[in-house]
Amino acid sequence: MDDAVIVDGVRTPFGKRGGAFRDTHPQDLAAAPLSALERRVGFDPTAVDDVVYGCVTPVGEQGLNIGRIAPMVAGWDETVPGVQLNRMCGSGQQAVNWAAATVQAGQQDVVVAGGVEHMTRVPIGSDGEAEEGVVGREALTDTYFEHYDEATTQGEGAERIAEEYGFTREDADRLAVDSQRRWGDAWEAGHYDSQITPVETTLDGDPVTVERDGHPRPDTDVDALGDLPLAFRPEGEGIHHAGNSSGIVDGASATIVASEDAAAEHGWEPKARILETEVVGVDPITMLTGPIPATKQLFADSAYSVDDVDLFEVNEAFASVVLAWLEETGAPWKRTNVNGGAIAHGHPLGATGSALLTKLVHELDRTNGDLGLAAMCIGFGQGIATLIERV
Repeated sequence: MDDAVIVDGVRTPFGKRGGAFRDTHPQDLAAAPLSALERRVGFDPTAVDDVVYGCVTPVGEQGLNIGRIAPMVAGWDETVPGVQLNRMCGSGQQAVNWAAATVQAGQQDVVVAGGVEHMTRVPIGSDGEAEEGVVGREALTDTYFEHYDEATTQGEGAERIAEEYGFTREDADRLAVDSQRRWGDAWEAGHYDSQITPVETTLDGDPVTVERDGHPRPDTDVDALGDLPLAFRPEGEGIHHAGNSSGIVDGASATIVASEDAAAEHGWEPKARILETEVVGVDPITMLTGPIPATKQLFADSAYSVDDVDLFEVNEAFASVVLAWLEETGAPWKRTNVNGGAIAHGHPLGATGSALLTKLVHELDRTNGDLGLAAMCIGFGQGIATLIERV
């Protein structure tokens, strides 16, 4: 089996909903990291065997197979194919995992894998007759309800996790404040400089260059979060609100996944090797516990344990998701989301998974760490995990 390596990874800044990218077409946003990788690595796009792009809401401006259109918009040769996939919130990470699998199987040598989500112009749930992320019952067959009594929202799933584990609002708010602070410290220290590409676009008819994430609030404190209204259980029995849940943002990210032989042939210096990948299904009602068994199964299938891993990236979809994962896996918070997570920089659905792996690759490189693990929860009850090794 061939080894699959990550040559490089890059993402756009994440623009807050209705913010810097509101006038940017999703296809242009999707093309931005592809162009950036071409400049950074200096490769001929005809060397790319495939482009695999995650997109959770592939309708409207994000429809028509944005995985094929993005390289065309980037000006790549028409011989470069592309495909869009949807594993909901795990789509971008699944793109990387599938790229690794095709490379390891010897079917392809160079795959660009990433994702895009423009949540301003194509709102979450647009593909399922949903409003503000709530699944429209009419979008599901009656047969579904013969097996499951209800179709919960992700927010309700997060609240049920909090109930199960006994997490308080203060627990969630403290994690959220730490995520924001970590992002602010990392941004000021330049830890994001190597992984973010500026995007030249237009805003209200004027040219602009977007260089910074638009969602973070690094000066947030627990007292300020205490004044926010609950988002999913407004009657007062919940713990989650806008300040301890992932931000709705617009963004794209991409990685180059190649065989070690192909990387050597092209003169590329890989940053990391993909060691193990995992995907699992879990209860679709609580929905968001998937990162726990995905992580445990990944370790069970490998020669590693949680103590061997230097850095973890666990998507902060909701604070309770990360709190539960920390409790169940025994991973230390001090090595998890060290530069802030989605509560700070936001969660552009189809792009987040490849962005988390990009964060891991660059932070391992910066700190001379060896192993990194990324894990995500996924709608309708799934989980995904990837273990990488710095080379």
